[in-house]
Amino acid sequence: MAVSRRMHRRPVKVSLDSTQSASMGWQAQKSAATQRRVLEAAIACFVEAGYARTTTTLIADRAGLSRGAMLHHFPSKAEVVRAAVDYLHAKRLRAFRKAVSAIPPGGDKLRAALSAYWNHVTHPLFFAFVELKVTARTDPELAEILEPAQAAFEEEWTETARELFPEWADDPEGLEIALDLLQYMLDGMALNLKEGKPDSHTERMLDYLETRLRELRPRPASKAAE
Repeated sequence: MAVSRRMHRRPVKVSLDSTQSASMGWQAQKSAATQRRVLEAAIACFVEAGYARTTTTLIADRAGLSRGAMLHHFPSKAEVVRAAVDYLHAKRLRAFRKAVSAIPPGGDKLRAALSAYWNHVTHPLFFAFVELKVTARTDPELAEILEPAQAAFEEEWTETARELFPEWADDPEGLEIALDLLQYMLDGMALNLKEGKPDSHTERMLDYLETRLRELRPRPASKAAE
Protein backbone atom coordinates (compact mmCIF):
# COMPACT_ATOMS: atom_id res chain seq x y z
CA MET A 1 0.00 0.00 0.00
CA ALA A 2 1.54 3.30 -1.04
CA VAL A 3 1.81 6.16 1.39
CA SER A 4 -0.20 9.16 0.26
CA ARG A 5 1.64 12.33 -0.77
CA ARG A 6 -1.31 14.44 0.35
CA MET A 7 0.11 14.85 3.81
CA HIS A 8 1.89 18.18 4.19
CA ARG A 9 1.82 18.55 7.95
CA ARG A 10 5.04 18.54 9.92
CA PRO A 11 5.66 14.94 11.11
CA VAL A 12 4.92 14.23 14.75
CA LYS A 13 8.08 13.85 16.84
CA VAL A 14 7.65 11.49 19.78
CA SER A 15 10.19 11.35 22.57
CA LEU A 16 11.52 7.92 23.52
CA ASP A 17 12.26 9.06 27.05
CA SER A 18 9.20 8.86 29.26
CA THR A 19 11.21 10.46 32.10
CA GLN A 20 10.97 13.76 30.22
CA SER A 21 7.30 13.84 31.18
CA ALA A 22 8.25 15.34 34.55
CA SER A 23 8.80 18.67 32.81
CA MET A 24 5.54 18.45 30.84
CA GLY A 25 1.99 19.36 31.78
CA TRP A 26 -0.49 16.59 32.54
CA GLN A 27 -2.24 16.84 29.19
CA ALA A 28 1.07 16.83 27.31
CA GLN A 29 2.19 13.78 29.30
CA LYS A 30 -1.01 11.96 28.41
CA SER A 31 -0.69 12.88 24.73
CA ALA A 32 2.97 11.77 24.55
CA ALA A 33 2.16 8.46 26.26
CA THR A 34 -0.68 7.80 23.82
CA GLN A 35 1.55 8.59 20.84
CA ARG A 36 4.19 6.16 22.10
CA ARG A 37 1.51 3.47 22.45
CA VAL A 38 0.40 4.04 18.87
CA LEU A 39 3.94 3.91 17.48
CA GLU A 40 4.88 0.81 19.49
CA ALA A 41 1.70 -0.81 18.17
CA ALA A 42 2.51 0.23 14.59
CA ILE A 43 5.99 -1.31 14.80
CA ALA A 44 4.55 -4.53 16.24
CA CYS A 45 2.01 -4.65 13.39
CA PHE A 46 4.74 -4.18 10.77
CA VAL A 47 6.55 -7.23 12.19
CA GLU A 48 3.54 -9.47 12.79
CA ALA A 49 1.13 -8.56 9.99
CA GLY A 50 3.43 -6.99 7.41
CA TYR A 51 3.30 -3.43 6.15
CA ALA A 52 0.67 -4.04 3.46
CA ARG A 53 -1.83 -5.53 5.93
CA THR A 54 -1.20 -2.89 8.59
CA THR A 55 -4.15 -0.50 8.71
CA THR A 56 -5.02 2.33 11.07
CA THR A 57 -7.75 0.08 12.52
CA LEU A 58 -5.24 -2.71 13.21
CA ILE A 59 -2.82 -0.28 14.83
CA ALA A 60 -5.55 1.24 16.98
CA ASP A 61 -6.72 -2.21 18.12
CA ARG A 62 -3.16 -3.19 19.00
CA ALA A 63 -2.71 0.06 20.96
CA GLY A 64 -5.97 -0.46 22.83
CA LEU A 65 -7.52 2.69 21.40
CA SER A 66 -10.51 3.51 19.28
CA ARG A 67 -9.64 4.39 15.69
CA GLY A 68 -10.98 7.91 16.30
CA ALA A 69 -8.71 8.39 19.33
CA MET A 70 -5.70 7.28 17.31
CA LEU A 71 -6.58 9.53 14.37
CA HIS A 72 -6.73 12.46 16.78
CA HIS A 73 -2.93 12.10 17.14
CA PHE A 74 -2.14 10.75 13.66
CA PRO A 75 -4.85 11.75 11.14
CA SER A 76 -3.71 9.31 8.42
CA LYS A 77 -1.72 6.15 7.91
CA ALA A 78 0.93 8.29 6.23
CA GLU A 79 1.48 10.25 9.43
CA VAL A 80 1.62 7.10 11.54
CA VAL A 81 4.17 5.56 9.19
CA ARG A 82 6.37 8.64 9.07
CA ALA A 83 6.40 9.01 12.85
CA ALA A 84 6.87 5.26 13.35
CA VAL A 85 9.91 5.22 11.05
CA ASP A 86 11.53 8.08 12.98
CA TYR A 87 10.65 6.41 16.28
CA LEU A 88 11.93 3.02 15.11
CA HIS A 89 15.29 4.37 14.00
CA ALA A 90 15.67 6.43 17.17
CA LYS A 91 15.09 3.26 19.20
CA ARG A 92 17.59 1.32 17.09
CA LEU A 93 20.23 4.01 17.58
CA ARG A 94 19.56 4.24 21.30
CA ALA A 95 19.81 0.46 21.75
CA PHE A 96 23.04 0.31 19.75
CA ARG A 97 24.60 3.23 21.65
CA LYS A 98 23.68 1.54 24.93
CA ALA A 99 25.34 -1.72 23.85
CA VAL A 100 28.50 0.09 22.72
CA SER A 101 28.70 2.18 25.90
CA ALA A 102 28.71 -1.06 27.92
CA ILE A 103 32.09 -2.09 26.44
CA PRO A 104 34.50 -1.98 29.40
CA PRO A 105 37.65 0.17 29.16
CA GLY A 106 40.53 -1.99 28.03
CA GLY A 107 38.19 -4.75 26.91
CA ASP A 108 38.23 -6.45 23.52
CA LYS A 109 36.47 -3.74 21.56
CA LEU A 110 36.33 -5.68 18.30
CA ARG A 111 34.53 -8.70 19.73
CA ALA A 112 32.30 -6.47 21.87
CA ALA A 113 31.31 -4.35 18.86
CA LEU A 114 30.66 -7.51 16.86
CA SER A 115 28.42 -8.86 19.62
CA ALA A 116 26.65 -5.49 19.96
CA TYR A 117 25.80 -5.41 16.26
CA TRP A 118 24.72 -9.07 16.30
CA ASN A 119 22.36 -8.36 19.21
CA HIS A 120 21.10 -5.37 17.26
CA VAL A 121 20.19 -7.35 14.13
CA THR A 122 18.53 -10.17 16.08
CA HIS A 123 16.20 -7.73 17.89
CA PRO A 124 12.56 -7.34 16.72
CA LEU A 125 13.24 -3.69 15.89
CA PHE A 126 15.60 -4.79 13.12
CA PHE A 127 12.94 -7.03 11.59
CA ALA A 128 10.44 -4.17 11.64
CA PHE A 129 12.98 -2.16 9.64
CA VAL A 130 13.53 -5.08 7.23
CA GLU A 131 9.79 -5.34 6.61
CA LEU A 132 9.64 -1.64 5.75
CA LYS A 133 12.77 -1.77 3.61
CA VAL A 134 11.50 -4.70 1.53
CA THR A 135 8.16 -2.96 0.99
CA ALA A 136 9.89 0.31 0.08
CA ARG A 137 11.55 -1.41 -2.89
CA THR A 138 8.26 -1.12 -4.79
CA ASP A 139 6.71 1.74 -2.83
CA PRO A 140 8.38 5.07 -3.71
CA GLU A 141 6.42 7.00 -1.09
CA LEU A 142 7.53 4.67 1.71
CA ALA A 143 11.09 4.76 0.36
CA GLU A 144 11.01 8.55 0.54
CA ILE A 145 10.14 8.28 4.25
CA LEU A 146 12.56 5.46 5.03
CA GLU A 147 15.74 6.56 3.27
CA PRO A 148 16.58 9.65 5.40
CA ALA A 149 16.15 7.69 8.63
CA GLN A 150 18.32 4.84 7.33
CA ALA A 151 20.98 7.30 6.16
CA ALA A 152 21.03 8.84 9.64
CA PHE A 153 21.49 5.39 11.20
CA GLU A 154 24.34 4.53 8.83
CA GLU A 155 26.04 7.83 9.61
CA GLU A 156 25.75 7.23 13.35
CA TRP A 157 26.98 3.64 12.98
CA THR A 158 30.05 4.77 11.01
CA GLU A 159 30.82 7.58 13.47
CA THR A 160 30.56 5.17 16.39
CA ALA A 161 33.00 2.81 14.66
CA ARG A 162 35.47 5.67 14.11
CA GLU A 163 35.33 6.52 17.81
CA LEU A 164 35.75 2.88 18.86
CA PHE A 165 38.63 2.18 16.47
CA PRO A 166 40.82 5.30 16.13
CA GLU A 167 43.58 3.14 14.65
CA TRP A 168 41.55 3.14 11.42
CA ALA A 169 41.69 6.95 11.17
CA ASP A 170 44.36 6.81 8.46
CA ASP A 171 42.61 4.05 6.52
CA PRO A 172 38.99 5.15 5.97
CA GLU A 173 38.61 2.81 2.99
CA GLY A 174 39.70 -0.13 5.11
CA LEU A 175 37.20 0.84 7.80
CA GLU A 176 34.44 1.08 5.20
CA ILE A 177 35.27 -2.40 3.90
CA ALA A 178 35.29 -3.79 7.45
CA LEU A 179 31.91 -2.23 8.24
CA ASP A 180 30.39 -3.45 4.98
CA LEU A 181 31.69 -6.98 5.64
CA LEU A 182 30.26 -6.95 9.16
CA GLN A 183 26.88 -5.54 8.15
CA TYR A 184 26.31 -7.65 5.05
CA MET A 185 27.30 -10.87 6.81
CA LEU A 186 25.43 -10.33 10.07
CA ASP A 187 22.32 -8.89 8.41
CA GLY A 188 22.15 -12.00 6.22
CA MET A 189 22.73 -14.36 9.14
CA ALA A 190 19.99 -12.65 11.14
CA LEU A 191 17.50 -13.02 8.29
CA ASN A 192 18.33 -16.72 7.98
CA LEU A 193 17.61 -17.18 11.67
CA LYS A 194 14.33 -15.29 11.29
CA GLU A 195 13.32 -17.76 8.60
CA GLY A 196 13.79 -20.60 11.08
CA LYS A 197 17.09 -21.93 9.82
CA PRO A 198 19.27 -23.60 12.48
CA ASP A 199 21.70 -21.38 14.35
CA SER A 200 24.11 -24.09 15.52
CA HIS A 201 26.90 -22.50 13.45
CA THR A 202 26.32 -18.93 14.60
CA GLU A 203 29.26 -18.81 17.03
CA ARG A 204 31.54 -20.41 14.44
CA MET A 205 30.61 -17.77 11.88
CA LEU A 206 31.01 -14.95 14.40
CA ASP A 207 34.49 -16.28 15.23
CA TYR A 208 35.32 -16.47 11.53
CA LEU A 209 34.13 -12.90 10.93
CA GLU A 210 36.14 -11.66 13.92
CA THR A 211 39.29 -13.26 12.46
CA ARG A 212 38.72 -11.62 9.08
CA LEU A 213 38.13 -8.22 10.71
CA ARG A 214 41.33 -8.53 12.73
CA GLU A 215 43.18 -9.22 9.50
CA LEU A 216 41.78 -6.00 8.01
CA ARG A 217 42.64 -3.97 11.09
CA PRO A 218 45.68 -1.69 10.61
CA ARG A 219 48.80 -2.81 12.45
CA PRO A 220 50.54 -0.43 14.86
CA ALA A 221 53.24 1.64 13.13
CA SER A 222 56.04 -0.11 15.03
CA LYS A 223 54.93 -3.54 13.81
CA ALA A 224 54.21 -2.35 10.28
CA ALA A 225 57.80 -1.10 9.99
CA GLU A 226 59.29 -4.48 10.89
